[in-house]
Amino acid sequence: MPHTAAPEEPVRPGPARVARWGGLAGAVLLAVAGWLGGALPGTAGQGFGELWRAGCGPLVLACWLLGTGLLVGAWWALRTGAPSTRWAYLTAGLWLLPLLAAPPLGSRDVYSYACQGWAYAAGHDPYAGGVAAAGCPWADAVAPIWRDTPAPYGPFFVLLAALAATVGGGLVGTLAVLRLYAVLGVLLAALCLPGLARAVGVPTRRAAWLALACPLVGVHLVAGAHNDAVALGLLLLGLLVLVRRPGRPRALLVAGALFGLALAVKATAVVVLPFAALLAVLGRYTVRALARDAALLAAGVLGALAATSLLSGLGLGWLGGLAHSGDSRQWTSPPTAVGLVGDYLGEAAGARWPAVPVARLAALVLLVVALAALWWWAWSALRRLNDVRGRVRRLAAARPRVALLGAGLALAATVLAAPVFHPWYATWPLLVLAVATVPPARTRWFVLPSAAASFLTLPDGSSLAAYTKAPGAVGMTLLVLVAAVLGTRAALRRRWRAPEPG
Repeated sequence: MPHTAAPEEPVRPGPARVARWGGLAGAVLLAVAGWLGGALPGTAGQGFGELWRAGCGPLVLACWLLGTGLLVGAWWALRTGAPSTRWAYLTAGLWLLPLLAAPPLGSRDVYSYACQGWAYAAGHDPYAGGVAAAGCPWADAVAPIWRDTPAPYGPFFVLLAALAATVGGGLVGTLAVLRLYAVLGVLLAALCLPGLARAVGVPTRRAAWLALACPLVGVHLVAGAHNDAVALGLLLLGLLVLVRRPGRPRALLVAGALFGLALAVKATAVVVLPFAALLAVLGRYTVRALARDAALLAAGVLGALAATSLLSGLGLGWLGGLAHSGDSRQWTSPPTAVGLVGDYLGEAAGARWPAVPVARLAALVLLVVALAALWWWAWSALRRLNDVRGRVRRLAAARPRVALLGAGLALAATVLAAPVFHPWYATWPLLVLAVATVPPARTRWFVLPSAAASFLTLPDGSSLAAYTKAPGAVGMTLLVLVAAVLGTRAALRRRWRAPEPG
């Protein structure tokens, strides 16, 4: 039986109406800002200064900041839950309508997708070089930093992008198909949310609101057409299959194939696999049972990866493209911020040292340790229930709660330790933690950063972090130090405990 959450106080209709229509007004303003100064095909990222000095620049910035503020405020106001699940879905869908009619917002990555798809369809290897060298006719619309770098996405997404370029014909048609992919990915995630939330004991009206009404989803996943939407839809569907059909060989193979396809879109999905293996076990948690079910899950993952690699003819060349993901240096990534502060201190002392690469390497090592510790915590928590009276019911209740919480925390750790952070990266832990976090008060630690991340970009794709490099790096480093001190104190006071079984 799923964990039963304590009843939550109902939302009054007055504040809910204000949130619904205030958020819609914000979405409309964002769409207006997009048409006046968004990531349009014939433009390049202008940045804050150039955008401000443009003819309608002040109006663009005013619409963008006010619209973002309205959307974030409306989402935050109902963070403990919408009036009903249906109300949450309808409101989130209502907010998406103006954004669907807007040009790409907050990023120019969709132009990279279009050119990578065009390059593959034209017979070029998108992992061998950049889109400019391949002769993509739309390369001018791609952000300059990514024109000469190989594609960092998996072969399944390259196939999807090539299909979009072929079906779409011109640039506008290709963008429309890519946005359709993103919408389908968000819809797939939306269909999976209630089943996952009920299994854990999270109110569906809260899970749906946190996951779908977040401005990052509308602005970046839908309007920005980021491929994270496709990967997240596949990932959540795989998790739902395991929640519904644990221990069933066919279900494990299907779930593994879904995870493999998600991984063949974006490599971030790999950190969820160890926790998915825990979710796959039915009955007692033993090493033998884990090895048996994890092997079937791994067979599905490898099968999907092999199939897409062979079908595309690209093999594993996409792994090389991942090395270029850290070419951008911004303080929004905690390890990069720490490294930048190290560079500043070195310059003040008259020395030069590779502080950023060292900080990023240290963060990678800490991430591996954190992921291993999280998995061991989840495994130990479930193992302790093996011999508890009524263990069948208790394991059935604790299995999805522990495994999904571990997966969400693993994604959060991965995003925090990454060498670069973009706002849409926060949607990975957000969507999983929205269905895995039972106490409402504990949602604040991932809702607040998601709200703050919504303000990090301009409509044309420029990052505000680029204009606050030094103070931002210092502030983020101080935040890292505070978090480290608080975390160490908490670890010394108590050991990690398993969630209370249902």
